[in-house]
Amino acid sequence: MIKFLHTRIRVSDLDETIKFYETLGFKLTRRTDKSPAGNQLAFLELDGNDHFLELCYSPDFSVDFPEDLMHTAVGVEDIMAYCDEVEKAGIEIWPEDWREAFPSGDKIKMAFVTDPDGYEVEILER
Repeated sequence: MIKFLHTRIRVSDLDETIKFYETLGFKLTRRTDKSPAGNQLAFLELDGNDHFLELCYSPDFSVDFPEDLMHTAVGVEDIMAYCDEVEKAGIEIWPEDWREAFPSGDKIKMAFVTDPDGYEVEILER
């Protein structure tokens, strides 16, 4: 069986990006100051998940990509409570009216945040 193990993204400030994802609930599990290719790497995980997020920093690499090139998604049990905590930590949730966008019923509840380099993180209630 083949298993999907991790997703790697390039970042412009490793410490700032680690802090951002920790606010979302990720835990730093490993960090290396010099990979075989010369990059600084940080590995973040969410409890109960096998897949992890690899952050890659290199001072000679400019992080510049088209808007909406890719995004990640996290699933939470109570999107209102989760997003309230994220907002209290100073992270902006969007779209601005995301709370009002949820009518009663079975519609999927979602919101977004943007990490320090512009990568979007979709928040889904599951």
